[in-house]
Amino acid sequence: MKNLIFFAKLKKTWIFLATKLKFMRALILEIFENFLSSSKKIPSLILSKIRLLGKDCSNLVLFIREEDISIKRLIFFVRNLPSYIIKDLKSMSRISSYISVSVIGAVGLALLIIVALDTVGSMIDGASDVTKEYNFFQVLIYVALTTPGRIYEFLPTAALIGCLVGLGGLANNSELMVIRAAGVSVLRIVWMVLRPILLLVVIGVMFGEYIVPHSEKYAESRRMLLTKGKVSQGSASGLWNKEGNEFTHIESIFPGGELFGVTRYEFDDNHVLKKASFADKASFQNGTWVEEFGAATYFEANSTRVENFIQRIWTTELSPELLNIASLPSESLSMRDLNKHSSYLNDQGQNASRYELDFWRKALQPFTIIGLVLIASSFIFGPLRRVSMGYRIFAGVVVGIVFRISQDLLGPASMVFGFSPFIAVIFPAIVCSLIGIFLLRKSS
Repeated sequence: MKNLIFFAKLKKTWIFLATKLKFMRALILEIFENFLSSSKKIPSLILSKIRLLGKDCSNLVLFIREEDISIKRLIFFVRNLPSYIIKDLKSMSRISSYISVSVIGAVGLALLIIVALDTVGSMIDGASDVTKEYNFFQVLIYVALTTPGRIYEFLPTAALIGCLVGLGGLANNSELMVIRAAGVSVLRIVWMVLRPILLLVVIGVMFGEYIVPHSEKYAESRRMLLTKGKVSQGSASGLWNKEGNEFTHIESIFPGGELFGVTRYEFDDNHVLKKASFADKASFQNGTWVEEFGAATYFEANSTRVENFIQRIWTTELSPELLNIASLPSESLSMRDLNKHSSYLNDQGQNASRYELDFWRKALQPFTIIGLVLIASSFIFGPLRRVSMGYRIFAGVVVGIVFRISQDLLGPASMVFGFSPFIAVIFPAIVCSLIGIFLLRKSS
C-alpha cells in the first residue's frame, strides 16, 4: 500500500517536474533569443530570467517537501530512470520483432504459393515447344532460370496478401487487441509492419536490377541455342529495328554477337525503296558488323541490279549489347538497360514509350508495395477486423487483381494518348496509399 501511495506521489511529482522543465527550457530559449535580438537589454533580461528560474526551482523543492516524498527514493528513481526507459524500449522491440516475423512469414508463404502456381502454368506452356534437342528437361531448366523474374513480378501482390494474412492472424488471436491495450497506437503498429517490408523492398530492387536481367538473358540465350533459332526472341516474326531510313529484320540472335537471317531495307527521303539485302549471317568482329553469304538488290530508275557477296561491312550504331536488350522482353530488363535502350530509340526518332513505361514500373515498385501494404493494414483495423482468414485472402486477391488491371490499363493508355508513363504507374499507388491512410486515421 505504501508503495502504491509512493508511486502515485511520484507520478504527480513527475508531471509537475516535466511541466516545470518544459517552462524552464522555454525561458532559456527566450534568453538566447533576446541575447541575439537586443544586446543593450542583456543584463536586466538575464537577471529577470534567472530570478524566474530560481523561483521555479524553489517551488519544486517546496512541492517535494509538502508531498512528503523521500529524497532517497527520489534519487533512486532518477538513477534508475534510464534502465526503466531501456526496459520499455526492449519490450517494444519484442513486439516489433513478433509483428515483423508474422508479416514476413506470411509474405514469404504467399509469394511461394503464387510463384509455384505460375511456374506450373509456364511448364505447361513450354511443353508445346518440345523438340528432339529441346526436350522437357530443358523446358524445366528454362522455367527454373526464369523463376527469379516471377518472384520479382509477384512481390507486390504477395506483400498485399501476406500483410492481410499476417496481421489477420494476430487479429484472430486477439494479439493486436492486447498490443493496443499495452498503449501501442495503430500508426505505430503499421510502422512495425512497414519496417520489414521496407527491407523486403530493398532486397526486391537489388534482385530485379542485378539477378533477374542476367538469369532471363541466360535462359533466352540457352533456349535459342538449343532450338537453333526456331523459338524467336523478339516476337513471333523475329526482331525489327529502324535506324534512320533503314529498316532491319533479324530472324534470330545468338549470344556472342551472332545474327542469322539479316534482311535490310533502305529508303530515300521520299519513302521510296532504294536497296534491299539479305545475309545468312552477321557477326560482330573487331568493333564492326560483318555480313556473310548474302545478296543486295539495288532499285534504280528503270531497272534493278543484284550483287552477291561473301563478306561485307555493315555500318550501324547497333551493338551486341543493344541487340541483346532489344531481343528480351522489356519487363525482364534492368532499369539501366531500359534507360539505355530508351535513349537509343529516342535518338533514332522511334517510340520508346514501352521501355519508359517498364522503367517507371521498376523504379516506382517500392512505392507500389508501400501503398498496397497501407491498404492491407487499413483493412485489418477497419472493414476486415472480424472476418475469417479465407475472406481476407479473397479480399487481398481481389484488390491485387484490381490494382494490376488498373496499371495494365493505364500503361497502354499512356502510350496511346501520350500522357506520361510516370503518371500511369504512380496513380494507382497514390490511390491505394490515400485510401489506406484515410481508413487508418478513421480507425485510430
